[in-house]
Amino acid sequence: MNTVITRFPPSPTGHLHVGGARTALFNWLYARHMHGRFVLRIEDTDTARSTDESVQAIFDALNWLGIDWDDGPYYQSRRLDIYREYLDKMIAADKAYYCTCSPEQIDEMRKKAMAAGEKPKYDGTCRNKGLSVTGHAAVRFKAPQSGTTVINDVIKGEISFQNDELDDFIIWRSDGMPTYNFVVVVDDITMGINTVIRGDDHVNNTPKQIQLYHALGADLPVFGHVPMVLGQDRTRLSKRHGAMAVTAYREMGYLPEALVNFLVRLGWSHGDQEFFTRKELIEYFTLENIGKSPGVFNQEKLLALNAEHIRNSTPQHLFPQLRPFLKARGLNGDDTLTPETEKLIEILSPRSKTLEELAENTRFFYEDTIQYEAKAARKFLKPVALEPLELVCRQLESLPDFEEKTLEDAFRAVMETSGLKLGKIAQPVRVALTGKTVSPGIFEVIALIGRSKTINRIQAAVDFIKRQPEKDTVR
Repeated sequence: MNTVITRFPPSPTGHLHVGGARTALFNWLYARHMHGRFVLRIEDTDTARSTDESVQAIFDALNWLGIDWDDGPYYQSRRLDIYREYLDKMIAADKAYYCTCSPEQIDEMRKKAMAAGEKPKYDGTCRNKGLSVTGHAAVRFKAPQSGTTVINDVIKGEISFQNDELDDFIIWRSDGMPTYNFVVVVDDITMGINTVIRGDDHVNNTPKQIQLYHALGADLPVFGHVPMVLGQDRTRLSKRHGAMAVTAYREMGYLPEALVNFLVRLGWSHGDQEFFTRKELIEYFTLENIGKSPGVFNQEKLLALNAEHIRNSTPQHLFPQLRPFLKARGLNGDDTLTPETEKLIEILSPRSKTLEELAENTRFFYEDTIQYEAKAARKFLKPVALEPLELVCRQLESLPDFEEKTLEDAFRAVMETSGLKLGKIAQPVRVALTGKTVSPGIFEVIALIGRSKTINRIQAAVDFIKRQPEKDTVR
């Protein structure tokens, strides 16, 4: 079998969004699964809207997702000589012709066809005139006028189009620029692309492209048109559904492997499995398992999947991605992973859905002064907590070490002295140490922050309670 060669051809008119990212992933995964090649092509012939910033944004998004390419990036704007060469071949072979019809004439043709109950299309006025090139002429493809054009789609099955319903479409505009369908075919032929996986919004372009392949005497690639991604309300995916730029998810603290996992599952499956590593996706991905129904973008499912990937990641893997979120909060300037931060990530990652949340949860470790959540302080930092807090403080001061077993024994001693259950002791201590009512295990927290910080924070909580006016204290 020939080496599988797929491609991803984004237009640099904005950021890479999730729909385009999924198309890129399907092509990349299939190439990797088949030990083939993946080509990146920048379709920038729309010079009015294409920008260098958008090109860089596409590169950034692909790199963050871990999508690498074997060939390219190719830029269509730099390949005009190649397109002109193929255009000249088609004109010389009588596969294309010059057309001087004005926009007003073409509009009139379409109105006339619609009035007659026919499809609005070009009526072939210039088809057999044998016109030579002029300053304002477009070039039209001389399309077959009878028979059918068939797409043998590996996802959708066979799709047929009647040729008499198609028209002689323009392949080179009068402004001197080639059109999309023409350059795509020339690019795919010259780049050896033999597998085209793309959204099913391209289905109507495909018969035109197949006709161009035939006219140029080239073999057809394998076509696979993937159903579109919809929002939860089953309408076309938009920003309100979460269809943001890929890099926006990076900024919100999502892991790239989680977004990759989620996007691939929008329209592809491997049994009932939901969680996939990158290695598993490459191993399992086939075109046969792409579904025929649209995928539904579920933001809550993405968040849950991200939390699962965080839980399954090591501190060594998470720290480089977490570091910008820590620095943005002024919490940790370290560029290397210290044993303390490694332990911190280890105990907090099971409780964090995003890197943003994980960074926020580390505040209690890095900040010198704890800010108490108002509700937590009202409920747990009140006079009744003074005795257990002071007892805990005295116990901790006398401990030989801060191992978790030793800490458990110290709290047990406080329970015996005070007659209180662990919850009545641990919750005020938790608020004193973290400012919150929810944290990892209290003994893990104490062992992590150490003797000095623990005692200082408990004493600060004691002072806080003593400063509160009695009328404001919630009993």
